[in-house]
Amino acid sequence: MCADINYQAQSNHVRRLHRLFGNDGVAHLDLACGTGPHIRHFIDSGFQSRGLDINQPMLDIAQIRCPEAEFILGDMCHFSIEQPLDLITCFLYSIHYNDGIEKLQQCIASVHNALSKGGMFCFNTVGKSQIDNTSSVRHTAEYDDCHFTFTSGWNYCGDGERQSLRLSIEKSTREETQIWHDEHPMVAISFDELEQLLQPYFDVHIFEHDYDKITPWDQVSGNGIFVCVKR
Repeated sequence: MCADINYQAQSNHVRRLHRLFGNDGVAHLDLACGTGPHIRHFIDSGFQSRGLDINQPMLDIAQIRCPEAEFILGDMCHFSIEQPLDLITCFLYSIHYNDGIEKLQQCIASVHNALSKGGMFCFNTVGKSQIDNTSSVRHTAEYDDCHFTFTSGWNYCGDGERQSLRLSIEKSTREETQIWHDEHPMVAISFDELEQLLQPYFDVHIFEHDYDKITPWDQVSGNGIFVCVKR
């Protein structure tokens, strides 16, 4: 499902935000780093990057992709780093993988403890009140004589601190079509609630979810990029 993701554009955008709001440091940690595509771009731009993820097979691939980086097997809701960091990122809405508000609070505290003064935490998020359960995103790809269709969409019942990411994969060949469904439980939170959790630790700036330009959040759209600077 990652075939159409522009990792370079996302990485470049966060680096621009870091130049505007962060310090001049290059010590970087990517939370929920997966196989390390963002880390590759940060390293190529001069950052000293590390990655953290709970999935060891993904980290094994990331280490091959970025042999100069350090990768840590761990949970982003409670981690510690010996040397202060200048930038912590969390791409692809992965901040929502914190299972509930309490775990999200633990993650925010861990990030704050790991950053140097003036360090920046940047992530993208979806506001629970703006989720449209009927909306989804679809991508297609061709591989090994097979046609793949990937579909993903948010689902929120309208109450509580749980939402889900619903996924489906359709694989078609000349002979047959196979379909797989999956659902990932995630934390649900509004932008206002999230800002309240962050403000005791950070100066918080919210921007439109647009990797081509830096535009303040319009108070309406349901997707945003949070830039949090440690005081």
